[in-house]
Amino acid sequence: MEKEDIKLTDWERILVGNNPWGFMIEVLGRTIIIYVCLIIVMRLLGKRMNAQLTMTDLAVMLTLGAIASVPMQAFDKGILPGIVLLIAILLWHQGTSLLIYSKRSAEVLSQGKITLVIREGVIDPEQLRKMRISKDQIFSILRAKGVRHLGEVKRLYSEADGHFSLFKFTETKPGLSVFPRTENALPAEKKEIQNRQACCHCGNVVDKDDDVPVPCGNCGNREWIPAIK
Repeated sequence: MEKEDIKLTDWERILVGNNPWGFMIEVLGRTIIIYVCLIIVMRLLGKRMNAQLTMTDLAVMLTLGAIASVPMQAFDKGILPGIVLLIAILLWHQGTSLLIYSKRSAEVLSQGKITLVIREGVIDPEQLRKMRISKDQIFSILRAKGVRHLGEVKRLYSEADGHFSLFKFTETKPGLSVFPRTENALPAEKKEIQNRQACCHCGNVVDKDDDVPVPCGNCGNREWIPAIK
């Protein structure tokens, strides 16, 4: 199409394109057929595709959408190649799933590893760097899970699918507050422990030293605030 052919008042081109009006009825039939095939393929892929998606599941979903769009709308493309591609993706997904279940190395390569972000109330800065996630983002996740300070957290895992799993202590210990460090941000039922100080960067708690603050043994940070419980 030449640029001279593009006119803002050409509503037939805008609405229908270069296809004949009769193709609209054909599009409806194509859509129904591809939709039915998609439902069958999704059903055969298993319940996991309808619940929590892994990285390979998400890739398959995006691929299915790309495959389905062409035979539904392309005037000069047949439906059968699209159906063949849907079946091929189904077989590929089932094959890779069997490989992932049988070999740990394949699972790690395709899904990623589970990462331990917080251990015994202390953040692992190296893991945050590898995950490219900030401390404030971790604190936001913890606040959403009802955590007030790191002394409540026994373990925080970053799962392979991006979700976070939290395990709490049965009895909390002093820790770094996860609330913003602004005036009146500390919950009323929590109190500062004056003889214990928490690293502002990773939450490592040590006995308070009135002299020059020493670097944190976990992350090297020199900024400390009173721990809370």
